[in-house]
Amino acid sequence: MSEIQNKVFNALDTAKTQWYHFTAIIVAGMGFFTDAYDLFCISLVTKLLGRIYYHVEGSGKPGILPPNVSAAVNGVALCGTLAGQLFFGWLGDKKGRKKVYGITLMIMVLASIISGLSFGSNPTAVMAGLCFFRFWLGFGIGGDYPLSATIMSEYANKKTRGGFIAAVFAMQGFGILFAGIFAIVVSSIFKARFNAPSYAVDPIGSTVPEADYVWRIILMTGAIPALLTYYWRMKMPETARYTALVAKNQKQAAIDMSKVLQVDLEAQQEVVVVDTIPQQSAGSSSSFGLFTKEFLRRHGLHLLGTTTTWFFLDIAYYSQNLFQKDIFSAVGWLPPAKTMNAIEEVFKIARAQTLIALYGTVPGYWITVFLIDYIGRFTIQLIGFCMMTIFMFALAIPYNHWIQAGNHLGFLVLYALTFFFANFGPNATTFVVPAEIFPARLRATCHGISAAAGKLGAIVGALGFLYLSQNKDKAKTDAGYPPGIGMKNSLIALAVINLLGALCTFLVPESKGKSLEEISYDNEDVQVQQQPPTHN
Repeated sequence: MSEIQNKVFNALDTAKTQWYHFTAIIVAGMGFFTDAYDLFCISLVTKLLGRIYYHVEGSGKPGILPPNVSAAVNGVALCGTLAGQLFFGWLGDKKGRKKVYGITLMIMVLASIISGLSFGSNPTAVMAGLCFFRFWLGFGIGGDYPLSATIMSEYANKKTRGGFIAAVFAMQGFGILFAGIFAIVVSSIFKARFNAPSYAVDPIGSTVPEADYVWRIILMTGAIPALLTYYWRMKMPETARYTALVAKNQKQAAIDMSKVLQVDLEAQQEVVVVDTIPQQSAGSSSSFGLFTKEFLRRHGLHLLGTTTTWFFLDIAYYSQNLFQKDIFSAVGWLPPAKTMNAIEEVFKIARAQTLIALYGTVPGYWITVFLIDYIGRFTIQLIGFCMMTIFMFALAIPYNHWIQAGNHLGFLVLYALTFFFANFGPNATTFVVPAEIFPARLRATCHGISAAAGKLGAIVGALGFLYLSQNKDKAKTDAGYPPGIGMKNSLIALAVINLLGALCTFLVPESKGKSLEEISYDNEDVQVQQQPPTHN
């Protein structure tokens, strides 16, 4: 590494926390606010979609989405997210973080709006349009993962880098919370304006025609926060680390860093004009690619660790999030669907999910933000997985006790604690670590691969839980579903998955307090034969 490069990176690593850091958190974080809103608001309206489009004349229960439709509606955005993480992660390393950062946001804005405008002459056409546009919504969301994480890690100093990256991701908690609050507000307004009897009293009249506006408004609102931050994203310069290490332009890196971090590098800039970085030969160890033996030797286990931990986490996390309404109904916290009208059901589902987000999800995110640079990523992730395992078993083993009248509060407290330790744990750290431990030229790509493994887990969780959680008794399953293993056994399966995540955590190195160049071996002074870092 040249002396000029070393000075640039040292200035980044030792820079004091400034207003620009917080601006970057907000600009990047609002993308995650939108991501969470868009991915999880669908769980608030799926029961409403079933009532509107799949009512069965003469049935004693409100209509529900058929299994294949429910799987598509819940899972298609996750499929798009997986594709977007891989594509934009690769593109961010090839073309630069800034050049593709605005593209992801505009895809999210357009897809959010158009998904709420899914119309058709029959339910199949409406659901097909909704799924098509939610796939592209997920594609834009997927790009936000590797780009936002990489940009924030490359802007931050090494002392507070973990907290800054985690703060970007923590905006996801506010997105989930806002989705619930907004659904409460919209459903309250429509319920007051268009009052209707319960399904048991009047199956047809319980779903007023105006209910069709409710789900559309909720989905389309996701475009607003993303649109508000588009201008500021376009104003952000390319990260100095990408410009210096990948684009090989030290002068521009120094200029950009001077602007945003208020660091005076004018003296160095004069030298940089004549002191450029020599291009590495194709065979040099510092220019190895993703599919090489050198990458496998240095970072193979690291990538295995980041992908497996994110995979196992998201199986549990997304199945819990997307199907909270089913869990709440199973334990009796939500009244039977036939005792409510369509809009009232949206209100009660949103209220329940908002309480879980307020008391479990959001606090966990922000405690991670404040502690991650003190106790480390590895410790937080291991504690989180272990506590999620314990609480899942505590919910599952005495499950028959929790579903008895009067015991619902205890179940909800333990359930909220699983969310708390997911977010004060692996849901935050699996996002942070891949943005730190890989070389700059492969950083966004490796983060995208890790995140895509997570979304594969989310797809497995979303589809698997949908079927497995069905009652063992065929007579008690939802219409169109085969018998499953029951809610109790499903929760046991999630506990075991969390335990596997804890074991895979031992493959992930600790990056607390280290510069990106040190942990990723971008620093050419580090000898090739040096062994990968171990846990502190």
